[in-house]
Amino acid sequence: MTDDRTQGAREDRLLRMGEPPRTLGEAWRKLVWILPWLVFLSSPVHDLAAGAHQPAATAAGWAGLAAFTGIYLALVFRNMGRPFSEPVVACMVGVLGVLAVVLTLTLGGAWIGLFVYVSVVCGTTFPLRVAYAAIPATTVAMVLVGQVVGAEAMWTLVLLVLLVGFAMTGVRQLVRTTVELRQARATVAQLAANEERLRLARDLHDLLGHSLSLITLKSELAGRMLPGQPDKAAQQVADIEQVSRQALVDVREAVTGYRRPRLAAELAGARVALTAAGVSCELPAEPALDGVPEESESALAWALREAVTNVVRHSGARRCAVEVVRRQTLDGPLLELTVEDDGTGGSGSGPGNGLTGLVERLEKAGGMLEAGRLKRGFRLVARVPAAAGGNVGSRA
Repeated sequence: MTDDRTQGAREDRLLRMGEPPRTLGEAWRKLVWILPWLVFLSSPVHDLAAGAHQPAATAAGWAGLAAFTGIYLALVFRNMGRPFSEPVVACMVGVLGVLAVVLTLTLGGAWIGLFVYVSVVCGTTFPLRVAYAAIPATTVAMVLVGQVVGAEAMWTLVLLVLLVGFAMTGVRQLVRTTVELRQARATVAQLAANEERLRLARDLHDLLGHSLSLITLKSELAGRMLPGQPDKAAQQVADIEQVSRQALVDVREAVTGYRRPRLAAELAGARVALTAAGVSCELPAEPALDGVPEESESALAWALREAVTNVVRHSGARRCAVEVVRRQTLDGPLLELTVEDDGTGGSGSGPGNGLTGLVERLEKAGGMLEAGRLKRGFRLVARVPAAAGGNVGSRA
């Protein structure tokens, strides 16, 4: 379960990396993620600050370094969501390469680290086939320039330039795969919802088509019988009432089946709700519900929904743990749901309408509810029979 939560958080981070920033805060976080990688610019900055060059060369160096850094940040930042067009990217990467060569040749080996950034943008912005050729080409260019200027750190950077460039291609593919996976999941969920709607429409058509046709026919007959044959018209009206009542029962039965919540679906929804609220959650895998009556499962699903809603809206909790276990009691097997958080449990002095309704729902299913404050937090325990005809009459 912990591995699933970690994997979900990793997918969320990767997905946000592959999307444009939605708020100013996200934009700053993306920028902060980029800035530490500017460490290789410390050598050029130190070289310029040391005053080892003529004033004109120093001024040109600062201007070239500013242009190089601006182009690099623009490429990497925009590539996280709204990339430039391919011709613009090619021109900007070309300018970065020219600046790296010119600045290193004119100002010395301290500037050899600029090729690291050229390799990074090749890996992050070029199509894969182009990147696989551009990264080694950047490395070769760095070696040639380094030999001309006698850069001492050149051979140390050769492996780094190659690894960083190809690592960025791997990150790109991972982000792209994650985004496509999320999109596929959303599509599957939408198709499933559409299928449910179509099935409900078919069932309602099958249930109501005959009944409504019969009601229409008998209404026409009753109209023709009035006022000459009131007794026969009254019989037709009675038949209409009977057919209508039966149709209403059929519709209620059909809709009740669709509205019944499922525990597995509520667990998945709880994970999404708690994560979105910034609450660290521990939830079980999909529980085994063999032999559990639908009414018991439905009541437990409602209990989970109400508990998670209270945690998200009222508790101010930072952690929430959910547990679903089977227990054997003197009254028979039962299914127990426990939701525990470290929040305040809300500001009310007594149970709210949600918990009161939940108690009634659980009692109808033969279950029971316990809820109360802990020393640090709040705990809700719901128990329902795990077998048909059971009743929770004693504690586990």
